[in-house]
Amino acid sequence: MPLIKVQTSVAAPERTEIESLLKSLSAKLAKHLGKPESYVMTAFEPDVPMTFAGTTDPVCYIEIKSIGTMKPDQTETMSQDFCQQINQALGVAKNRIYIEFADAKGAMWGWNGSTFG
Repeated sequence: MPLIKVQTSVAAPERTEIESLLKSLSAKLAKHLGKPESYVMTAFEPDVPMTFAGTTDPVCYIEIKSIGTMKPDQTETMSQDFCQQINQALGVAKNRIYIEFADAKGAMWGWNGSTFG
């Protein structure tokens, strides 16, 4: 059930670029977590009114959630990888990207009329 959700103040690129970005994020997240991509969900929200450090310069907030425990070495590697990718794809400076990593308990994540608990 890994999820990667990208919220940014940047205007939406072309639909094909968004789809390409989401597919790439999906494959990378599955690989980083060692989980089947068939369970990975991605989301992209452009044009979100946001500030960072008191300015409205381009900014991005990313949520990464997964059932289980993400280890510090995994989150460090994912932070480097996803910050680089978002910087290249959207032009948001790496120092204006926050990533929240959250471990979920299986019973707290529903799917297909049940939970993963």
